[in-house]
Amino acid sequence: MSMTPSGKDLDSKPILLVAACALVDIDGRVLIAQRPDGKAMAGLWEFPGGKVEPGETPEETLIRELAEELGIVTQEACLAPLTFASHGYERFHLLMPLYVCRRFEGVAQGLEGQAVKWVRPNRLRDYPMPPADEPLIPILADLL
Repeated sequence: MSMTPSGKDLDSKPILLVAACALVDIDGRVLIAQRPDGKAMAGLWEFPGGKVEPGETPEETLIRELAEELGIVTQEACLAPLTFASHGYERFHLLMPLYVCRRFEGVAQGLEGQAVKWVRPNRLRDYPMPPADEPLIPILADLL
C-alpha cells in the first residue's frame, strides 16, 4: 500500500454519495423497498433514495428519486436530516445521509418493479438490509 506524506492511502476507494429517505406514514410506519433482480445486493431491503448526481444536492436527489421510484411527491422543506452511514464496500466507500420525511403526496408504489412495504420501526430488523443501512435502524427506531 502506497501512502502520501499526509498518510492517505493512494489506493483508497472512491467515495460514493447516496441520499436515503425514511418515509414515515401517519401510523409511524417506515417505507422500505426491495432491491430488484439485476442490481447489486438484489433482494435486500433498503430505504429509498439514490446516487447524488453532479450538481445536485442530497435533497434534490431525494425529491427526484422518490418521484421516479415510488410516485411520491415531496419538497425540500419536508426532508429533515437525521443521521448518516459511512461504510466501506469492496470497490467504494459509501457516504449516505438519511433524511426523514413525514409530509408527502401520492401512494408509494414500486415504479421500477421493486416491492415496497410499510414496516413498524421495531420490525425493520426482520428484513435483510445492506450493511450500510443496518446501523440506521436503531436511530430511526429511537426517533419513532
